[in-house]
This record gives sequence, C-alpha cells and structure tokens, in this order.
Amino acid sequence: MNPSKKALWIVVTACIVLFLAGCAIQPAKQEDPLQSMNRKVFAFNEKVDNYVVKPIAKGYVKITSANVRSLVSNFYSNLLLPISIVNDLLQARVGGAAEDTGRLVVNSTIGLAGLFDPANKLGLKLDETDFGVTLARWGVPQGPYLVLPFLGPSSFRDVWSDPVDSYLMNPLTYWIRDNNFKYHAEYLPLVLYDVQLRASYLNADTFLDSSYDPYILVRNAYLQHRNFLIYHGSPPLSVIESEQGLGPTSQESLDAISAQQRAWQARQATKNAAGKAVGSKPQKKAGAGTEQSSPVAPSSASPTILGHVPAAAGI
Repeated sequence: MNPSKKALWIVVTACIVLFLAGCAIQPAKQEDPLQSMNRKVFAFNEKVDNYVVKPIAKGYVKITSANVRSLVSNFYSNLLLPISIVNDLLQARVGGAAEDTGRLVVNSTIGLAGLFDPANKLGLKLDETDFGVTLARWGVPQGPYLVLPFLGPSSFRDVWSDPVDSYLMNPLTYWIRDNNFKYHAEYLPLVLYDVQLRASYLNADTFLDSSYDPYILVRNAYLQHRNFLIYHGSPPLSVIESEQGLGPTSQESLDAISAQQRAWQARQATKNAAGKAVGSKPQKKAGAGTEQSSPVAPSSASPTILGHVPAAAGI
C-alpha cells in the first residue's frame, strides 16, 4: 500500500472516531438472535481446530520448552504493542498510551527485541486494547453476538477490530506486504504467532470438555472479557447485572435467550432420538410409563484460533 492510501485510511478512521466522540458507552446485552447460524459456524470451527489447529499446537508444545514458548509469547506481545498504543490515543487515554509506549521502549531495548519483559518488573503493565474497544468507548453499540469462520467469537461492533487493527497497525501485516519469499515463507511469522496463541489455550480445553454446552461457555466468556477491556477491569454493576440477566430491563432478552436454548436442546434431542431409531434393532413397544430419553449433551469443544477466546485471568 502506498503512503498516500495508508494516510487516507488513518484519516478516515480518525474522522469516524471523532464523529462518535462524546457518546456514552453503550451497555452490552447478551442478545444472541443469530444463535442458530452461530452454532453452525462454531461447529465448523471446532472441526478445524480439532483436526488441524490443535494437533499442530500440541506438536509445538511437545518440541519446545516452556522457556522457549515464553520468549516467543513475549516477542509477539511486544511486537503488537503499537495496536494498543494507537487505540489508546483514539480513546483519548494518554496515560495508557504512555505506559504502553514505555513498555515498548524498555522491552525492545533492555528486553532484547521483546524476548524478555523487564517492563513488567518496572511497573509498566500491559494495557490491552483494540479498535473494537475504541468503538465501544465512543458509544457504538455492541450489536448481536457473532461467530466468524476460523476467527471465532465476535460481535457486530468487534468485527471491525480485525480489519482495522490488522490492516493498519499490525507489523506482521506490513512484513507480509513488503516481502515475497519462496513458498510464501513471509507468512511463517504469522503462522507461528497463531500456533503460539493456540498453544497458550490448550489448558482451557479441560473446561470446555466438561461443559454441557461449550458454545454458551465461550460466548459468555468472550462477552465478559470484552467488558473487562472496555471498562479497564472495573465494569459497573449495571453491566454485570445485564450480563447475568439480572438487570431490571433485561428480562425480555433473558426470556429470548432461554427460548433459543430450549429450542436448540429440543432439536438436539430429536436428532439424537432419530439417530438411535435408525441405528438400533426393532424393540418391543414401550409402555405408557416408560421414561423417555433426555437430551444428550453436545460434544466437547476447543477454543477457536486467533485469540478471540479470552484468557481466564482477564475475566
């Protein structure tokens, strides 16, 4: 991309944010009107993860030590700091931008290109943020929850985070644009980042494996983590109540979500019953008092790729 086009993108983005300035943060609601479609995409992502991404991540863990993975994680965390710095400035959070800039300078020099994290010992904590948080800070409503193919959990507001942050602010994207190696080797740093990211969530598989409905678990964890970032770790009580369906105006949304959940469970029970009927031998007709089979819990799932499943520490 030539400098003039790049500058135009930045100006347009800044104008949009300034236009929204002064608006209050719109409280998030756990509305999921697209649940039927989302579940299908979620199931697709599960298959991709189980058959492709997770085995690669497990292989990566097997051939690397914890120290090596820590160095790789530190390097990418430092490399992507410009995303947080720019978004802090767009949110008019000068203090957060200054702290992240301090982290970038210290870790890039004393920390040997970000391999180590001396900034953390100096009290310069990571202030994680992105363009989705920026839009939230300027009053853009969250919109319905959305599951994207390959990318995982998102929303109508957060869906803009990846193209804006990745296209304009991610150093890995500039590296790929500016280089053209044999066998597309320029993509290797991005692939390593994704593998490292997925490997860091392998321990979370236990929670999903034991969950009756992994879709609900991932959705709720994602939305809670987004509110954690938007309110810098201290969401107001009204937001927490809305998340849990306890707010005075949230009953209608809660009833809708419950209806969607019951409808999905009924469909699952019908499918399971039909599968058993096809695969079983003819049996004697059950009496009127025979207990019917209950819905079978869906299969366990794993977090999807590219970092949209929040870390437990951040929730």
